[in-house]
Amino acid sequence: MTSETPRFRLGFLTHVQGRDDDLARTYRNAQELFVAADELGFDVGWVAQHHVAPGGGGLSSPWTFLAHAAARTTRIRLGTAITVLPLEDPVRLAEDVAAVDLLSGGRVEIGVGSGSSALEYAAFGKDVARKRELTSENLEVLRRALANEEVRTPGFRIQPPAAGFTDRIWQGVFSGDGAAYAAAGGSNLLLNRAAYGFEAPTDEVQRPWAETFLAAWNRPRRPRIGVSRFVFPAKDKRTALQQIGDDVHRAALRMAESGAFPKGLDRDEALRRFHSFYGSPDEIAAELLQEKVLPVATDLITQFNPAVPDHDAAIRALELIATEVAPALGWKPATASEPAGV
Repeated sequence: MTSETPRFRLGFLTHVQGRDDDLARTYRNAQELFVAADELGFDVGWVAQHHVAPGGGGLSSPWTFLAHAAARTTRIRLGTAITVLPLEDPVRLAEDVAAVDLLSGGRVEIGVGSGSSALEYAAFGKDVARKRELTSENLEVLRRALANEEVRTPGFRIQPPAAGFTDRIWQGVFSGDGAAYAAAGGSNLLLNRAAYGFEAPTDEVQRPWAETFLAAWNRPRRPRIGVSRFVFPAKDKRTALQQIGDDVHRAALRMAESGAFPKGLDRDEALRRFHSFYGSPDEIAAELLQEKVLPVATDLITQFNPAVPDHDAAIRALELIATEVAPALGWKPATASEPAGV
């Protein structure tokens, strides 16, 4: 990501989490992150869909949320990273996506994936053992619906008609085979903030996946790779750790119960496993310049999850990302006359 490469897009991702039972405040605060990011020049705001709140996030209906965000913002693009596709009817999903895209003036990006919660699959009457198959089946229908093709029965096309989604569908993957599959279908690539089940650092694990994706890409348009990273700037590392350290440690211990991480991790190892970038903006920028996937990425998607910093600290962190961290990597906000993104 040097000055010679095309401008990358800067995004942020929220899992819509709060520290108390006041869900209305949690949702309002998440909406305020979109407003602040819009004003700061972020290119894309992303939300993650979770139907089970503990340890993940509280947003089960992302397209309703994004419709509200569309009304409160003017230029930032709006996306999901990810929508849990096997648990959705792809035709209904396409209708929601098209409606939000129309209302927002064409600002929608849709990222999809298979999810991982057996409880969520059971609640929706789906077989978690078939999650990859269900994802593939539903993605094919979704693509056709968003291309305004007839779906499921002659004469039926979604309303409102979708427009220009060829380069706005993303897939979250966790392997080289998944990356190749995404490229074959013409989806953009979404890489998670951490690679679970590996001892090596996340960027060392994911860089070959990104290279596999690029090698398999055979479309005339430029391939897009979105890299999600835990980024929390503050005055210094001590200040940052006060906001994020305990949350990240607890999350790692929860994930160890399912085998994603080894058991008994201390806080420092938990932060490493989540591939965390925290501290002063200068420290974070220097570390990100050594990141192995970013040189081939087109989108840097910053997030605080699994930490839940207080709202003022989160807003301040977004400000530091947009004004100090990202510019040190070569990012510039779009001008007032330009749309968000490239």
